[in-house]
Amino acid sequence: MIQLLNNLWVLFSAFLVFLMTIAVGFLEYGELGIALKRSLYKTILITGIAFVVMAVIGFNTAFAPTLYGIIGNPLYKPGFVLGYLNSPTAMFSTIWWATSASYFNTGLLGITYFLFETAFASVTLALVSVVILRKVKMSVFVVFSIVYFIVIYNLPAAWIWNPTGWLYLLGMRDFAGGLVVHGAAGFAGLAIIIRIWQEERKKGIVRSPGEIIKVNDGFLTLAILLLMMGWFGFNPGSVLAFNYDTLIVVMTTFMAALTSMLSTLTVSYLLYKDAGGIMNAVNGILMGLIIVTPLAGFVSPLSAAILGILGGPIFIFANRFFSKRKWFSDPVGLFSGHFTGGIFGVLMIGFFTQHSYAVLSGNSILPNGLFFGGGYLALHTLGIEIMGICAVGLAVFAISYATMYFLSLGFHGILEEPEWKKEERKSLPSSETSK
Repeated sequence: MIQLLNNLWVLFSAFLVFLMTIAVGFLEYGELGIALKRSLYKTILITGIAFVVMAVIGFNTAFAPTLYGIIGNPLYKPGFVLGYLNSPTAMFSTIWWATSASYFNTGLLGITYFLFETAFASVTLALVSVVILRKVKMSVFVVFSIVYFIVIYNLPAAWIWNPTGWLYLLGMRDFAGGLVVHGAAGFAGLAIIIRIWQEERKKGIVRSPGEIIKVNDGFLTLAILLLMMGWFGFNPGSVLAFNYDTLIVVMTTFMAALTSMLSTLTVSYLLYKDAGGIMNAVNGILMGLIIVTPLAGFVSPLSAAILGILGGPIFIFANRFFSKRKWFSDPVGLFSGHFTGGIFGVLMIGFFTQHSYAVLSGNSILPNGLFFGGGYLALHTLGIEIMGICAVGLAVFAISYATMYFLSLGFHGILEEPEWKKEERKSLPSSETSK
């Protein structure tokens, strides 16, 4: 049965999540300065490519009934969103199979589920893209994006969020994307920066050129405002229904975010006698949001507050660790924030889950975590989560690296020509530049 209130809520949530892709562009502007002109253009491109590729095939390979639990059936007819043009009423009358009574039982139309999940795919690539900045050719990134929305993003989604995926059937849960979004973005980003490093080494560059932090308070504030608004759809929308649990997830999401902000500022002050100002406030909020994402529907607000408090020292120490690496540049915090926070949050499912909250979000398979007397069953859950992290990490890294390697061959390298070299070439007479 179609549930109109649920459809309205998830459509609204999809709109909020779509805001997050371009908000990542504002985040780059806010941290690195408005001279980084490609940021917003890049995130607009991501939004467009995500929508079209997911409509043609990507939605199916992630969310259609899977082939042997590995990948969604690309030929599943109801999943061809563009195919609805032949039957205009189909998008308004067909419940997506995974939200029928046999599975999630939230009664979402195919078009609703498509928009919501496409928004997730879009923002995930936006997170990956923070490592390319001025370094990777835009043409290379566009082709990579197409592969990303057909296979790279889609495998973790099919394994964990698709009710016929092999990890889902084993009992793995990731409420709103600690691994599918944040962790997997980190693995893909790692593959890209390794390929960047290899090409820089060939050019004789020993230390990867980094970006200079040029904080713009206005853009940074706008970015975190849009991202917090987006997370209102990201986590509560992942209930896939508007009910009592939706309100609990709102509470757990923002409790973790704001306690993490206070924790980050406090830890920074205790260590360095400097709270870090707006940069640490923004990073603290993001770390709390990221950590609670995979278990926002499985924990109490009190547990969310504890997770947020843990987020402060985790971010500070992760940021210090990754900033010391000289062979790659990660100024916007893909690894110290999204990767570290996402993986940590997934692992915490086995510790902080309370069965009563998991039941409310439709995840009755989850037992109490170790901190709530889950015993052997909690350890079993933790083991499945660790296995899922390893499987997703290996697959995403391998496919991302292979894609960039072959693109490097096809495009004669993935590195963008430095700005100074472009200017030098422009200044040469036409007879010289044609040589």
